Amino acid sequence: MSFLLGVILTLLVLFMFGRIRIKAPVIQRAINRRLSSGPYILAVGGGTGLSTLLRGIKAFTRNITAVVAVTDEGGSSGRIRNEWGMLPPGDVRNCIVALAENDNELRRILDFRFDRGDLKGHSLGNLLLLAVTEMCGDFSMAVEQMNHLLSIRGRVLPVTTEGITLRGKTVSGLEVKGELDISVHGHELKEIWLEPVNAKPLPDVITAVDDADVILLGPGSLFTSVIPNLLMPDFAEKLKVSEVPKIYICNLMTQPEETQGMNIVQHLEWVSAALGCVPDFIIANSEEIPEDIVEAYKKEGANPLYLDYHQRDIIRNMGCIYIEAPIMSVFESDKEGRVVRHDSQKLASVIFKLIRRFEDE
Repeated sequence: MSFLLGVILTLLVLFMFGRIRIKAPVIQRAINRRLSSGPYILAVGGGTGLSTLLRGIKAFTRNITAVVAVTDEGGSSGRIRNEWGMLPPGDVRNCIVALAENDNELRRILDFRFDRGDLKGHSLGNLLLLAVTEMCGDFSMAVEQMNHLLSIRGRVLPVTTEGITLRGKTVSGLEVKGELDISVHGHELKEIWLEPVNAKPLPDVITAVDDADVILLGPGSLFTSVIPNLLMPDFAEKLKVSEVPKIYICNLMTQPEETQGMNIVQHLEWVSAALGCVPDFIIANSEEIPEDIVEAYKKEGANPLYLDYHQRDIIRNMGCIYIEAPIMSVFESDKEGRVVRHDSQKLASVIFKLIRRFEDE
């Protein structure tokens, strides 16, 4: 791996000292001026859900700060965390790519995975972040360098640079540790916390709350992407007292084991408990998922998440405004077949219609 890291470092030096330059055309500069006048968005989460959201909202504004969970233990990120003592880079990488100008081409390159040797399973993007971290000596500085190098529309921040671990306790009293165990026992949890309990968010994360016009929570895995960010007392308190609208974006489906059997109200209750207040709005999908896809998901232990009249009443009584809208699309996956995902453009359109409503009031 050391040879490859050396090559990556060389490329980075070329970028940093301007030997490789990319000039924005006139039209792109005009677009950038328009996007620069957009609202300031703080998006909090992790996993594929957050990167999907970012891909949509970057068409409306470049004033975006994405705060990303750093509790990932699986795959390439988990191996880098264990072998190099670095925070897991995978979710951060996905968000940086999502905010890039040409995210499709960049994703194809940075998502490339090696299939043999010591590098088997590692993505090029994760190794790139590892190389920059080794060069800078600090993960948050490395992420900042990547933000600048790729000229992304916004900014990506790890929620903290401390090594944190998810802990939880189930209704039966079983204590579970780590993201993987939490994801297996999520539907049985009665409490969840971080270790160390006094972990501190980055100062820039706190500043981003002050700058925000709107705060977005999710979409993403409830216990392993969204809630971990809210388990830092300083960050949760800052979000709680912020007077700007807070919007929770609900998942399309439950997740096998992690949220199996849970409904939308239960998702909202967990988020509210971690946040210390109820979000002002919740966005849920109203679009009917094709029956063949529903049946395939059910075999894996996942079910669609829709609101019914009973849940709507509960949400209203909680002081939250629900918004139901068609925000999903069906995609073909080489590994999973037909899957449902949030549609970046549909979701962003709903969010910015809501933002315009705030501005008109």
